[in-house]
Amino acid sequence: MTDDSTPISDGHSLEYRGFRFELRAEPVPGGYQPIVVVVRTPADEEETQLPNDTEEIVYGTEAEATRHAEQQAMRWVHDRTGDAQAQF
Repeated sequence: MTDDSTPISDGHSLEYRGFRFELRAEPVPGGYQPIVVVVRTPADEEETQLPNDTEEIVYGTEAEATRHAEQQAMRWVHDRTGDAQAQF
């Protein structure tokens, strides 16, 4: 059994504190842009893409963009669960 606060990621999806995300690194001129989509929440809300938080920053590799997407998803959860302390 895993702790609900332990992130479980395979690089394309992330399960964290009852929330499930799909993660992508979309090719753009000059590199990759992270894309995060919420696909399940504890309240079963509908699928929603999170806004871009990189302010036009692109990453040199798909792996870097995917890692940023994971961090963005975890920050999003912390912002909504009352735990604003980043616990990465």
